[in-house]
Amino acid sequence: SRKMMTLWTQGREVFGAAVSAVLPENMMRGRLALQGERLLVDGRSFAPTGNVHLVGFGKAVLGMAAAAERILGDHLVRGVVSVPHGIQEALRQAGKGEMLLRPDSRITVLEGARHNLPDRDAMEAASAIRELASGLTEQDLLLVLISGGGSALLPAPTPPITLEEKQSLTRQLAAQGATIQELNTLRKALSQLKGGGLARCAHPAQVVSLILSDVIADPPELIASGPTVPSLADPGECWAILERYGLRSSLPQSVRDVLSGLGGTGTGQEQAGSGLVHNTIIGSNTLALEAASARAQELGFLPVVLSPAVCGEVQAVSRLYGLLVRFASQAQSEEGPEGSLREAILGMGPEVGVPDWDLRHTLKVLEECRGGALCLLSGGEPTVQLRGKGKGGRNQELALRVAVELGQGGSSLPAPLGVAFLSGGTDGQDGPTDAAGAIADSLLVLEAREQGLDPAEFLDNNDSYTFFTRLSGGDRLIRTGLTGTNVMDVHLVLI
Repeated sequence: SRKMMTLWTQGREVFGAAVSAVLPENMMRGRLALQGERLLVDGRSFAPTGNVHLVGFGKAVLGMAAAAERILGDHLVRGVVSVPHGIQEALRQAGKGEMLLRPDSRITVLEGARHNLPDRDAMEAASAIRELASGLTEQDLLLVLISGGGSALLPAPTPPITLEEKQSLTRQLAAQGATIQELNTLRKALSQLKGGGLARCAHPAQVVSLILSDVIADPPELIASGPTVPSLADPGECWAILERYGLRSSLPQSVRDVLSGLGGTGTGQEQAGSGLVHNTIIGSNTLALEAASARAQELGFLPVVLSPAVCGEVQAVSRLYGLLVRFASQAQSEEGPEGSLREAILGMGPEVGVPDWDLRHTLKVLEECRGGALCLLSGGEPTVQLRGKGKGGRNQELALRVAVELGQGGSSLPAPLGVAFLSGGTDGQDGPTDAAGAIADSLLVLEAREQGLDPAEFLDNNDSYTFFTRLSGGDRLIRTGLTGTNVMDVHLVLI
């Protein structure tokens, strides 16, 4: 119906605003500026603008580096960035010329980490970054650009550990079920650059790092394993982790030597360097949701931000959105929402990583908004348990699951209530597909049945991309192409 098409268009616009806010150029312009001979970073002023050096690593740093060079001009002496294999060509093909460096750039671009795994090329890039940082003096300022994927692009195992030995240990730990925190603790302890190592190398230079977060809650020490966040390696904790997963006895000699040599070392440097390091999160899911809210409001919706940290299984997340839509529709009626519905929603908090307070606030707004158009926004990174052999991504699967939830609640929804749901990855790539995500609504299941498509079958096979491609010529897919940024996913419910 025409109403649905309008909702789809509005949904795409709100999603577009979210992505636009975290594009490298837009983020950097707001946070980095020259004022006479001083460099302003996020409102703080730094003096040595004549000697700015730049390093960067991550999936979005190429665009960040291009923007930084435009802003800094001749104040930038030189730079080295480590970026994913093939990204320059991919951006060129996507028409993102503004994210590429000029031919006469002072920044060297090194590509590596094929398939998102550390490799020789990434190790050479890390070594060039280490060399640049190690040669700086107190007259210099090192600008560090960091985004998601930075960890694989900055491998620098502490000698004599080889890259193979470190990778093999990380793989064994992951296979035994070690948490990301445990993996990071060991990665940092065995690395020359992670866990504040890069900042130590750059001492006594001033270090300013601008971080684009693709991690829930934006903890600087977890993004790319915190190369500019001072942290003391605790050898006792490392041994305890290895013991816990039964790997202590099979360790290579090199790892034993490095762990035994840790301890009191580097403490003086640690203290000396930490006052000279300034870490700033310049882009995050929260920033994207703020921009989306503003656009939704311009389009006549009342925006409500649920959370930038939604996680958990897609089944649970889709159920939450289904229940919230039902709650919103009941809130429009005379009787108001059922108590049991409220309890069901509040009970889901822990499963989807949303604090009780945020859920209660959202329900309050849904109840108070009578008769108006609503835009419920959230973000994060749900997970999909792969059971099938199909092609899809978490955003398309979430959209399809929400469609099923809306289809089932169809009878209890008053007819005039138009509902659309959109889920998209801000990097423009949802799983191994050319889509960023998809749009669902309460009519999707009917439409699919009419076209001989059974959503349940496609969901069982994790084949959401094939489903959306076949449904009505793929008009519900969101195709942005590679965006050159990444702050996880954005979810919108338009009512």
